[in-house]
Amino acid sequence: MNDSSWRASPQAGYWGPSDQGPVQGAAPAGPAYDAHNAQQTRPMPIVPDVPEPGGDQDVDQGAARLSGPLFRDETPPARPHPGEVPQNPEPMPDAPQPAPAPQKKSAGRDLGAAIGVGVGLGAVIVASLFIVKAVFVGVIAVAVVVGVWELTKRLQERKDIRAPFVPLAIGGAAMVVAGYARGAEGAWAAMALTALAVLVWRMTERPEGYLKDVTAGVFTAFYVPFLATFVAMMLTADDGSWRVLTFLVLTVVSDTGAYAVGWRFGTHKLAPRISPGKTREGLLGAIGFAMAAGALCMQFLIDDGSWWQGLLLGLAVAVSATLGDLGESMIKRDLGIKDMGTLLPGHGGIMDRLDSLLPTAPVVWLLLVIFVGSS
Repeated sequence: MNDSSWRASPQAGYWGPSDQGPVQGAAPAGPAYDAHNAQQTRPMPIVPDVPEPGGDQDVDQGAARLSGPLFRDETPPARPHPGEVPQNPEPMPDAPQPAPAPQKKSAGRDLGAAIGVGVGLGAVIVASLFIVKAVFVGVIAVAVVVGVWELTKRLQERKDIRAPFVPLAIGGAAMVVAGYARGAEGAWAAMALTALAVLVWRMTERPEGYLKDVTAGVFTAFYVPFLATFVAMMLTADDGSWRVLTFLVLTVVSDTGAYAVGWRFGTHKLAPRISPGKTREGLLGAIGFAMAAGALCMQFLIDDGSWWQGLLLGLAVAVSATLGDLGESMIKRDLGIKDMGTLLPGHGGIMDRLDSLLPTAPVVWLLLVIFVGSS
């Protein structure tokens, strides 16, 4: 049987030999085919005029294979001609793939600006701390008011929570002054009055959202100004300036150790859902740096202090500073923001610098009272 003995029937989409009857099970070909039946016949694709080798048996199998797609929008895969090389051959499964280029670690912030701002803040704090203690109390109060403003502003922008700023700002500054002047009793009394002022102030507005607004207000009063009062209470001791300096040095050293060790050696995530950048190696670095700094500070800066007390103090500071950083990271993740503000270039806002300081302040105050007393 030669090629000329094959004839196509476009109406039926069927190929078969012209000198034989239609293949059993296939529609008859030719113009004599009933037009009504042709409309009900499923359209078949026209394939190249290449007969399948193997005789009549292969013809029947070819007709079955070329019966066409089930739906009109289905297209059967094209079969290459014998000896034809596919245009887009699939890559071999064992073909070597180029290794991805290693990514260089990045600090994620402008280090130059961050260092410059940090040095400037440190100079202001140290100067006010050792010249006039009352000036340093004013620095704490200003930081508290700015921190309260940043937090309440972000709550309103991201969650439509309207914590009253005015009573929080006034009560927060009063809390710091009361802690310095009257100790823990004054701080607690100012905290209670601030919470009451938040409840009353919010009553002047619509009742919708009252509960969430006052809850956020009381939380803000405790989280920012009340925790900051422990720094003011450290200052009341005879060596209060050195106690505050020890508190600041240990917290900064803990953060620095965590950053340096974690950036260089960190591979195991500490809390990936909260802060993906923090690693277990960074936590170990924070503990090691803080314990070493604590031993030196307690031995040479604090009256009647001992190096072993500094080791315990440094360990506690590293843990509390890390937890404080994770706590604010949790707040920022809930709010969907990276930084609380933009006031400090390279750092973010004031709250982004107070995150590890605030929860560490009561820890250091308490341990120093236990180790060397409150006076």
